[in-house]
Amino acid sequence: MKPIRLMRGFLTVGFWTLASRVLGFVREILLLSLIGPGPVLDAFVAAFRLPNMFRRLFAEGAFNAAFVPMFSKRLEGDENPEGFASDALSLLSTAVVLLTALGMIFMPALVWLTAEGFAADERFDLTVGFGRIVFPYIFFMSLAALFSGVLNATGRFAAAAAAPVLLNILIIPALLIGHAVGGDVVLWLVWTVPVAGIAQLLLVWSATRATGLRIRLKAPRLSPEMRQMVRIALPAAFASGVSQINLVVGQIVASATPGAVSWLYAADRLYQLPLGVIGIAVGIVLLPDLSRRLKAGDAEGARYAFSRAGEFSMFLTIPAAVAFLVIPLPLVSVLFERGATSGDDSAAIAVALAIYAIGLPAFVLQKLLQPLYFAREDTKRPFRYAVWAMLVNAGLAFGLQPLIGWMAPAVAATTSAWLMVLQLAIGARQFGDTAKFDARLRRRLWRICIAAAVMGGAVWSAWVVLIPWFGTPGWRYLALLALISFGMAVYFGTGRLIGAFDPADLKAAARRSKP
Repeated sequence: MKPIRLMRGFLTVGFWTLASRVLGFVREILLLSLIGPGPVLDAFVAAFRLPNMFRRLFAEGAFNAAFVPMFSKRLEGDENPEGFASDALSLLSTAVVLLTALGMIFMPALVWLTAEGFAADERFDLTVGFGRIVFPYIFFMSLAALFSGVLNATGRFAAAAAAPVLLNILIIPALLIGHAVGGDVVLWLVWTVPVAGIAQLLLVWSATRATGLRIRLKAPRLSPEMRQMVRIALPAAFASGVSQINLVVGQIVASATPGAVSWLYAADRLYQLPLGVIGIAVGIVLLPDLSRRLKAGDAEGARYAFSRAGEFSMFLTIPAAVAFLVIPLPLVSVLFERGATSGDDSAAIAVALAIYAIGLPAFVLQKLLQPLYFAREDTKRPFRYAVWAMLVNAGLAFGLQPLIGWMAPAVAATTSAWLMVLQLAIGARQFGDTAKFDARLRRRLWRICIAAAVMGGAVWSAWVVLIPWFGTPGWRYLALLALISFGMAVYFGTGRLIGAFDPADLKAAARRSKP
């Protein structure tokens, strides 16, 4: 992949992920307004987290970490990539059908394991019922992950990146219709989830067909290639899914406090905006590109790809983290405080968001560093690192609960994220210069930090001036828009002045280029 096409890939995936996250904001605003923090929303969050957890552990995490590098190398060497993908599809389909069946049968046990605090009240039965409706989502999304991996390996990122948008495109009108007809809004919500999974699968399947690749279901078999993929995938399941496991640990701790699961969920959705746009975009584009370059012996090109991914990540992540840290309350209150969500709810969500903000760069750096290992089919060391990170997360979450209550999961997740990054960075030293940032990024990184710090001071000062406007209905939306616009102007202006970035790079990446 040429340099301009690499950056174009980041921008393409980033654009569609941004669209998905923006629509996700609309979804969360409606959820908090129409349902609000409480037993019903707690139950939905816990139920929907189950298929999402397994999807990220086994499909987007383990499977992609094993499948994408192996498929990319076969595609690069013209070594029957269609046959390999067909075998993988057949094996994955069989495994996920069994997982879905077991999950629906043993749903009460899954709910008890992931939200023990619900057992004493109405939330338990609600979660079990919702869980059995939404759990089949994992089947459709797992197959969609395979076709998305094929598309990404061929350098066609748009359809795979656009697929998640369908979930919100379908859920938003479902919520509005349910509210308009006076029905149970949450039932409209949960039944829309599996329908959205079908729509997403159809989109990426049809896009894969359009490439000319014919990937078909057949009788599953454990060929030597499939055995190798499984051996790579098993440790990757844990390495890639540690954040999901940490969320479940946090949910167990938070479930003891009414409303806390909803507060942490709302804060998680807010900081997931930059994490999704940046971290996921980098992971999706970087892994197949590194795999192809290493297969071709292009070490210098691999280092360039890694450095540009790091530059793209930090340029957007650091100012986002600073903003979440210094002005969480105005962001949360304007976005979420209405209907069933009170000022006390906003204050709790803002505290969680500020804590998560400290860990945001670490969450993104994990997405940047893990492909260095996965591209070399090394999933065992990230697995070991993830074990240590998970143990620290669990120890802090349960250990701090008596001291700081429901906030303990946020502190634990942030700390364990930085520990994971430290381990990945130290372990990557053996990869040599390929895993080191180049001179351009080292020169710009400290300038990015300075520009973000200047922006942080400026937006905090502006917020103090605008506090009366934030307390005025109607005007608070304009106040937030003005605050965000002012912060962006300060960041980009300062960054341009001190050389944190070059506008020519962004213009070049945005221009259409020939393969």
